[in-house]
Amino acid sequence: MTNDEFDALVARLESQAVRRPLLYKMRVLLLALLGYGYITFMLIGLLLMTLLSLAALKGIGLKLAIPLLILIWAVLKALWVKLEAPEGRRLTRKEAPALFAMIDDLRRRLKAPRFHRVLVTHDFNACVVQTPRLGIFGWHRNYLVIGLPLMKTLSVEQFRAVLAHEFGHLAGGHGRVSNWIYRLRLSWHTLMSSLTSEGRFGTFLFRRFFNWYVPYFTAYSFPLARANEYEADAAAARLTSPSSIAEALTAVNVVGRYLDERYWADIHRSASDLPRPAFAPYGSLADKVSVGLEDQPVQEWVSLALDRKTSSEDTHPALADRLKALDQAPQLSLPAEQDRAEKLLGDSLSVVTGELDSRWEQSILPAWEERYQTAEKGRARLAELAAEIASGVELTDQQQYEHACLTEEFGDGADAALPMFRALQKASPDHPVACYALGARLLQRNDPDGVALVKRAIELDDDARLNGYELLRDYYWGIGQEQQAHEWHAKLVERHHLLQCAQAERAQITLKDKFDPHGLDAEQLATLRAQLKGIRGLTRVYLLRKRLEAFPEHPLYVLGYCCTPWWGLRNRKRTKALAQRIVDTVSLPGEVFVLNVEGDNYRFGRKFFWKRGTKVL
Repeated sequence: MTNDEFDALVARLESQAVRRPLLYKMRVLLLALLGYGYITFMLIGLLLMTLLSLAALKGIGLKLAIPLLILIWAVLKALWVKLEAPEGRRLTRKEAPALFAMIDDLRRRLKAPRFHRVLVTHDFNACVVQTPRLGIFGWHRNYLVIGLPLMKTLSVEQFRAVLAHEFGHLAGGHGRVSNWIYRLRLSWHTLMSSLTSEGRFGTFLFRRFFNWYVPYFTAYSFPLARANEYEADAAAARLTSPSSIAEALTAVNVVGRYLDERYWADIHRSASDLPRPAFAPYGSLADKVSVGLEDQPVQEWVSLALDRKTSSEDTHPALADRLKALDQAPQLSLPAEQDRAEKLLGDSLSVVTGELDSRWEQSILPAWEERYQTAEKGRARLAELAAEIASGVELTDQQQYEHACLTEEFGDGADAALPMFRALQKASPDHPVACYALGARLLQRNDPDGVALVKRAIELDDDARLNGYELLRDYYWGIGQEQQAHEWHAKLVERHHLLQCAQAERAQITLKDKFDPHGLDAEQLATLRAQLKGIRGLTRVYLLRKRLEAFPEHPLYVLGYCCTPWWGLRNRKRTKALAQRIVDTVSLPGEVFVLNVEGDNYRFGRKFFWKRGTKVL
């Protein structure tokens, strides 16, 4: 299903869900049961075939029944997809009694199932994760995953509203069927992607059906999943207050943006100046966020969050629509230190925070040290280029580009480097690197002048297409022009697909492939023969070009070689060593696929032998 088909189906179903909600829910329920029905039908069918073969064919039937039983076992094993449990620091009831008291109260009031584990993570998020112990057939283990940064930047009541929203997805009562379909929607995606991608024996019975079923069920249940988000917000408002959930939603948007764009960016940037981390990011997070937001364009971020439109990209409605449903205005209210939700952790707060800080330092230290060493080399190189400029040396285009990049990263920063990129592009207006470099930096500043430059880079260099499409998509999405963002995203997906096809086409050689003459001129052929004669042990060498559908202008040469005399035994180790020597020695104007055409590949040798002009040695 294409994106346009998905969007059109979702729009039609949303209209149906408003006009005839009961009929729509019944259809979704029947479609949900279809997945289980198909699995059951296939298993019962295989079992009946086994029993009938035993009953009707007796001795011969036993021979037929054995492979059928093996297939049934393989199918059951394939359906028993094991999903990894979420990772995090486990909290016990003894460590955080106040937090567990809040969890118990919300569970009881919403009739939600119990949690087998409560985990604290480094994410700015809270969620409920269910992992099925019986694969497709359920019996879930429930995990409540809580991000420590969330607890450090929300008040107790705001945090309670966030948990109430998450518990709302598991709630019983009148919303039981809707919540089950909401969770099933996620399960089909996760389980079926695992089932159909691992290539287990027996999955061929399901692959074609679920390739159609999962996207269709996802689209058909989309309006219900969207409605479930509103219902979870309403549940949170009832259990806390509309203002509490409105404050929580606003904070998640604004604080989340600040953490991504400022807080963590500043920490990672300091790796260029410090040989080791000199601070505890989670221990100081709450205070730094409170102070940092005082100097940031908070209202601008709130406005950007409110400008985002609800779309089929995500079942979560946009902030503006969620606040409208609650009849609330955006409210950013950061808590005082004594009101932060982190106090629910009690005496374990310092222990948990210290553990997360320690884990963060251990995980990031190798990359941190590598970054510092890179920065030291970059600063040294920047000093060399500055000295050359001071002595009157005129830098080449490549050196000017390097100087601008080093200034941006290790020198005076992006503002100082931007005029350098402008000067480079002005001096070389048709150089793809110069156009792309300046265009990318302008788009990062939401400057529309960058659009034409990135487009020009794409025209000049095919290798710029992938990154260029992504830049343009993100730019238009960031300024709220979603239609254009979708258009560039479609081009990005198409380019990804083309590159994947090209990679697959060049990754192997088969007997069904078509081959053309190598096309080398006399001089190139003489050079190749000289290189091959320098490799002892080669008896015959063939050279062809594989006929390609993707990027045929970039040739893929197939070099087939023989190294075993007619009277000798084939030595695999020697054959492999010769292949490596060919790869290291031979240079051709394109990619080369080296293939030994003896032993299991003798049919390639026979095919190449009869193709005129292929034998080069």
